[in-house]
Amino acid sequence: MAELEVEIVAADHFVWSGAATLVKARTSDGEIGVMPGHSPVLAILAAGELAITPTNGSRFTIQAEGGFFSVDKDRVVIVADNAQLDESATAGNR
Repeated sequence: MAELEVEIVAADHFVWSGAATLVKARTSDGEIGVMPGHSPVLAILAAGELAITPTNGSRFTIQAEGGFFSVDKDRVVIVADNAQLDESATAGNR
């Protein structure tokens, strides 16, 4: 099964990292959904909700306040000005 390698950090702290099958985010150009095999993208992250579907576990959300969103070779890196895991999420790897 194909998967994405995801890393999410805020300006001053680690937020989450791990394997996922889907990452959804709001960019300055609109909402984007990324699955394995997605073409490379570099976008400005807009304030809003990130939705992550990890390979093991259920979907969770992260509240982000802007930053950058990068996709390259099944690797998603999100660097947010500020971001917090919602209560239902568990911390990922580091």
